Amino acid sequence: MPVLLCQQIKLKHLQDLLSPYGLGIEMVADNSDIPGSFWQPPEAGLIGDTLYIRNDTPVHSALHEACHYICMTQDRRATLHTDAGGKAAIEEDSTCYLQILLADHLAEMGHERMFSDMDEWGYSFRLGSARAWFEEDAEDAFKWLVSNGLIDSKSKPSWKVRQ
Repeated sequence: MPVLLCQQIKLKHLQDLLSPYGLGIEMVADNSDIPGSFWQPPEAGLIGDTLYIRNDTPVHSALHEACHYICMTQDRRATLHTDAGGKAAIEEDSTCYLQILLADHLAEMGHERMFSDMDEWGYSFRLGSARAWFEEDAEDAFKWLVSNGLIDSKSKPSWKVRQ
């Protein structure tokens, strides 16, 4: 099954999901470059507090970049342009974990679809799949998100960015 694209969801759903984090969304015209896209189009881009997407941007990419924004420190957010940084593996893992949790807050996505799309796109995990990693090997990411106040002990988002 092809990955879910931004054109297949209601933009308002994504805007409503990300607005509590202070992250805005800018739609880019089809076939145009995506500002702030580290991996190049159709991957989402980040500049400051704006997430850039096109109709053909995968939803998992939009959520992944948004979660980088949520997980980074305030000083990194202040100078954010294209490269989310976060060289520590734990922050990257936590970004993946949070994007799976946030997928449940998009009516068109959900965590099952996110698992599938992450696997289809080629995210790599030691246990061979996003689901196996999330269920059996992501305790450190969970703890990092809790300790940074981004989720609670029941995996519910705090709707706040890392301070």
